[in-house]
Amino acid sequence: MSIITLSNHKTFTAEPDKTLLACAKSQGIVLEYSCRTGRCGVCKANVLQGETEVIQPELALTEDERASGAILTCCRAATSDLELDIDDLGALAEIQIRTMPCRLDTLERLADDVVRVVLRTPPKSALFFLAGQYIDVIGKEGVRRSYSIANAVREDAKLELHIRQVPNGVMSQYWFGDAQPNDLLRLEGPLGTFCLRETRTTNLVFMATGTGIAPVKAMLEALAATPESLSGKRIYVYWGGRTEADLYWTPDFPTLGLTYRPTLSRANAQWPGAKGYVQQVVLAENLDLADTSVYACGSEAMIHAAREVLTQAGLPLKHFHSDAFVSSN
Repeated sequence: MSIITLSNHKTFTAEPDKTLLACAKSQGIVLEYSCRTGRCGVCKANVLQGETEVIQPELALTEDERASGAILTCCRAATSDLELDIDDLGALAEIQIRTMPCRLDTLERLADDVVRVVLRTPPKSALFFLAGQYIDVIGKEGVRRSYSIANAVREDAKLELHIRQVPNGVMSQYWFGDAQPNDLLRLEGPLGTFCLRETRTTNLVFMATGTGIAPVKAMLEALAATPESLSGKRIYVYWGGRTEADLYWTPDFPTLGLTYRPTLSRANAQWPGAKGYVQQVVLAENLDLADTSVYACGSEAMIHAAREVLTQAGLPLKHFHSDAFVSSN
């Protein structure tokens, strides 16, 4: 057994054949994570002292990051005592991950390739979660897919999901062909560490591509419920798609006074909004990035590009929070 020490001096023990992320979780220590497959890079940490070994490929790391001592806690096991330059997320420690039955309440087409699914949980078994987290939906024969929750906690405890069609996808065939109201499914959650953080920064920037707008919608709903916490802050929302048909929702939160920048990468000449990629549109805004917190959700390509260009332009890395969507068939 190895002893793992975090930068805020919390410790946990690690077994040699289990990932650091799994060992921490088993002892009530919540570290940053999202995909758990080495692709999103959310669980990145710098090793200050000690040795580790790779259990699964660290696909999200660049060669420069590897050379500087960065690892992914979902991919590495400890082979000695370790010191890691990361903190735990205490606010998530009390969140209980559960597996429970649920029923399909409603199904609505939002775009040609996106459906809005609402699930209801048993009357006395509501799921407690933080806006921004996701769940795994478990279908027939144990097929499991991850979907962000698109709403803040509701009084009726229902869960809204925005689901994009994946060509030949097993679950897509269900959602876009066979699903019927009142179908019985199972879910596991809440999962992930993508959620609002306490921050003193003036600017709150939300970036999304595709159905990555779902957890952003949930976070905005949570902020709208506590407007007193936003004194002196400015909120910006950037949502990117290829064509106008991809932007199937419009944020409507009058109390937030937010700035909304819909962005298209394949805009026609008549498109009145921003053109290009969301991270470039954020850069063009000339915000004081040192006084900014970013919440980004969407494609892996957008997350990696946004993290790189924004931190190079002055955004503190600790103020970049993300959830990368990793596609599955």
